[in-house]
Amino acid sequence: MSHPSSTTSPGPAATAPNTPDQPPSWAPAAPTIALLTALGVLMVGQMYTVLALLHPMATALGTAPEQVTWTATAFGFAYAAGFLLAGPLSDRYGSRAVITTGLVAATAATLAVSAAPDLPTAIALRSLQGLTAATFAPSALSYVVHHIAPQRRGTALTCITSGMFAAAVLLQIGAQAVAAGLGWRAVFWLSAALMALSLIPVRRVLRPTLRHGTGGGLSQAFAAMPRLLGRPRMVALYLSTVALMSSFVAIYTAVAIAGPAGIAGNSSAILALRTSALPALVAVPVLARLLQRLAAPLRAVLAFALAALTVAAGSFLGGHTVPLALALLLFVAAVAAAAPAVVETINATAPHARGAAVALYGCSIHRRQPGPAAHRSSDRPRLRRHPARRRRRTRPGHPPGSAGPPPPPHPMTWNRASTNSCPPSRKWPRATS
Repeated sequence: MSHPSSTTSPGPAATAPNTPDQPPSWAPAAPTIALLTALGVLMVGQMYTVLALLHPMATALGTAPEQVTWTATAFGFAYAAGFLLAGPLSDRYGSRAVITTGLVAATAATLAVSAAPDLPTAIALRSLQGLTAATFAPSALSYVVHHIAPQRRGTALTCITSGMFAAAVLLQIGAQAVAAGLGWRAVFWLSAALMALSLIPVRRVLRPTLRHGTGGGLSQAFAAMPRLLGRPRMVALYLSTVALMSSFVAIYTAVAIAGPAGIAGNSSAILALRTSALPALVAVPVLARLLQRLAAPLRAVLAFALAALTVAAGSFLGGHTVPLALALLLFVAAVAAAAPAVVETINATAPHARGAAVALYGCSIHRRQPGPAAHRSSDRPRLRRHPARRRRRTRPGHPPGSAGPPPPPHPMTWNRASTNSCPPSRKWPRATS
């Protein structure tokens, strides 16, 4: 009696058709995570390097430090816009190809920034640098989902996103150290050199993405974005990201403006406060395997709840430095745990347009960039007008503190710098013969 076991056995040899989640073999996790995390720090950190270079750049470019902050703002807007281009390009041409091309373009743009002769040129070149640097993040997150095994995928996403958050502090500290010894232009030289050298491991470690026979071209990849925005679940995920990251920026801005006496208005103390939150960005990736036991939507909800609780606690502890630092440490941990959970949920919701979906997520993170007032350097003392001088400028009929129109000349005053020793109205007539 024969048994048709050969036709029904579900062994490893029975392979299903390739899907976006099932390539022929998974990429090695450890080198991929290390490479993409390091590149995340380097590429995202370019947004924040100039915040440590305001005074030397202002001196070299012949402007004020407050005006140099426009280079950070220009980078941020171009960076957010670049996400909308990089995501569909990653879906169409593959993550490794977009990362490689972006690194080449970002290297050239970063070298160009180092040679900027004036502020308008620096702003334009920083915009170009932001546009090219934006090719990395959506492509890297899309690569992890396509090429890393599911049991290691959450750890990979957590490490990469935590590295991107840590870049804001790490690159400022590094830029300060390099600028102190070699000048501000050397910061961009070194960044460009690291980008160029990273092309070698990118080509060796990352694998090309297999394109399946789905049809369509680049236009179809871009057309996926409005369709994603028409799905209520995706819109809710994007809006939650906007709320979380807006609160992140708002909290640190509020601490910088109206925090404890030793922190408010002191840029060094603010940077030290941000540095004190770095252990959270290390602890969350270490605990990633434990966190992966929870479903991604549940992790996101719990992380948002923790963020809300820490914000509420910080509002009551804002007058004390140490409790405030502990509250911010937990808040940063909640943000670091929420980001990969949201990315996993987005990728699971849009499996056939992951690059575009992650691009919209990245754009929602960087949609608001603070202007010059938010980056104003507080190391330089502000000049305060003497109260008596302010009172003298107040004129009748104008509110206190306003200059008002210049007062009419007193009838008994005259120009002391003139050659006449008497007022014009009191000149004696010339004697006539």
